[in-house]
Amino acid sequence: MASSKLSILAETLIASEIVSLGATIKQKINAGEKIFNYTIGDFDSTQFPIPLELKLAIIDAYNNGFTTYPAADGELELRQQVCRFMETHLGITYSTNEILIGAGGRPLIYATYRAIADKGDKVIYPVPSWNNNHYVHFTEGNHVLIEASPENNFMPTADQLKPHIKSASLIALCSPLNPTGTTFNKEELEAICDLIIEENKTRGENEKKLYLMFDQIYWTLTFGSTTHYNPVSLRPEMKNYTILIDGISKSFAATGVRVGWAMGPANVIAKMRSINSHVGAWAPMAEQHAVAAFFKNENAVENWFVHFKKEIAFRLDAIYNGIKTMADEGLPIEAIPPQAAIYLTLQINLVGRKTANGKILNSQEEVTAYILNEARLAIVPFYAFGASKKSAWYRLSVGCSKKEEIDEMLHMLKTALEKTSKVEALA
Repeated sequence: MASSKLSILAETLIASEIVSLGATIKQKINAGEKIFNYTIGDFDSTQFPIPLELKLAIIDAYNNGFTTYPAADGELELRQQVCRFMETHLGITYSTNEILIGAGGRPLIYATYRAIADKGDKVIYPVPSWNNNHYVHFTEGNHVLIEASPENNFMPTADQLKPHIKSASLIALCSPLNPTGTTFNKEELEAICDLIIEENKTRGENEKKLYLMFDQIYWTLTFGSTTHYNPVSLRPEMKNYTILIDGISKSFAATGVRVGWAMGPANVIAKMRSINSHVGAWAPMAEQHAVAAFFKNENAVENWFVHFKKEIAFRLDAIYNGIKTMADEGLPIEAIPPQAAIYLTLQINLVGRKTANGKILNSQEEVTAYILNEARLAIVPFYAFGASKKSAWYRLSVGCSKKEEIDEMLHMLKTALEKTSKVEALA
């Protein structure tokens, strides 16, 4: 019998923790249980259909025969519209040869890692954060984890990064952050940019520069007084060292339409184009033409954001206020006020407490299972995003939530928390 052993990468690759959790949830749903599934960083299309104008433009593009291979770097019309969209909304200027269109953000992130990081290179990223641990594994890089704290809304600081940047090749940051829905403030992001600029001044002409991959896929979804900041706006010199990751997946509830873009130095984008082409991770031609047509309809885009952000904010605020009420009543739960994206960050402190049937919850895994079984609530623990297994923090995603079910979900969560009690200390 032939050996079943595969490549070292295949044998050591860790499956998505969220997918594993999703399998458990699916089993319960298939068994007839009602589960409030707040795990998915996606949208229920019955609650959040893509903009009608975009849908019609996609249909029209297929009817007009846009069904062949697109240009390797993306259809020119779309790259032109991305340039205009970015300049209009963020005040940053890019040329079409500084933009690469891909099948959503993921292949562009992968291409960024492949273009910059060699085997053994230091890659700095915060935890919790989405998938950076897996991408560093793909490139056989040297993981440099920055443990972000709730005191800073789980955003890394310049002081945390500073000791590690010598000889590093890549810093991977995201704002608004998946999984927390929190953002960089202006001063902290400026300080990080200044670190990178100063470090690159010390590197010779033939040395690899320190690059920043800045994932801003959620930047249009900010709420209240929250402002999105990006490195290129704050420090124009950062354009030489920054690859911005962006797209329509989250901004327009269009995760399955698969149109994203990277913006960066032309020489880096050219290499990423080659990598993306070999993988074949182009956005479909029809969807590219449709997004370009949609972006030209500025009224439709603005009307979409008004409605979409209102719906997301309602859900985030309702759940946050419900959790805050529980916390004010002394229950072992708290949350960070929502700032952006589709996520709420909450902490459930049940480790060491006793359930109604006398079982002591000895680990965060047991807490997660208890909340799922007792409250019928599925949320993602931060250890799925690289944080410690002992972390009591969770991501709650509202992209698939129904407004009419929020009160019921909060009631069941409160009841589950009330059924636990402190374990009396031994005499």
